[in-house]
Amino acid sequence: MPADDAVEQALRALRHRERTAGQVDAHLAERGFGVLEREAAIETLARTGLVDDRRYAESRAATLALKGAGDAFVRHDLAAAGVDREIVEDALATLDDEATRARQVVERRGASARTVRYLVAKGFPADVARAVVAESMADALR
Repeated sequence: MPADDAVEQALRALRHRERTAGQVDAHLAERGFGVLEREAAIETLARTGLVDDRRYAESRAATLALKGAGDAFVRHDLAAAGVDREIVEDALATLDDEATRARQVVERRGASARTVRYLVAKGFPADVARAVVAESMADALR
C-alpha cells in the first residue's frame, strides 16, 4: 500500500483523538501497512505537527493529574502509549508536585485510611499519601 494511503489512514485515526507516534504506528500496522509506509507516514505527520509525542505527553499528564493521578500512574500510562522516558519526565515536571495534588484529592474525598489506599492505588507514594492525610487530620483537630 502506498505511503499516501497510510497518511490518510493515520489522519482518520487522529481525527478522534491525539495519538503518539507509537500509537499511530501500531494503528497502521494493524491495518496491514508495511514498515516503510508507516515510517514515511509518521515522519510526514510529525513534520507537520500532527503527531507530537511531547505535546501528547504534556496534555495526557495534565489530564491524568486533574483526575487525581500520581506520578507513577502517569509514568505508566505514558510509557504504555510509547512515549520516550525523557519526554515522560519532562511532562511530569510541568505538573504540581505530588503532595499538592494529593492534598486536592484529600480535600475532595476526606481524610481517612480509605483515602490513603485510594491515593496509593492512583500512583502516589505511600509515604506521601499517609503524610497528606495525617496533615489534613491534624488540621481538622485544630
